[in-house]
Amino acid sequence: MKWTVVWLPSALDDLADIWRRSTRRSLISSASDEIDEILKRDPETQGIIQRNKRVLHIRPLSVSFEIIPDDRLVRIVQVAEETN
Repeated sequence: MKWTVVWLPSALDDLADIWRRSTRRSLISSASDEIDEILKRDPETQGIIQRNKRVLHIRPLSVSFEIIPDDRLVRIVQVAEETN
């Protein structure tokens, strides 16, 4: 059974800013699509736990997300571009 993945508006704003500033736009788009697909399938085993949230790194992006198991919902709360 699939999970629903939602990006908080602030995370979408950050993603849009990253994409606009980037010279690697196709890479940013591919990474965000991959994040969606991974988290739709099996979010409970993805990423590492940091400060009560999970963090998933799909280069060049890093996302923090919360899992709401009863609703089968994944909420992406923050996105950043990895610089190294």
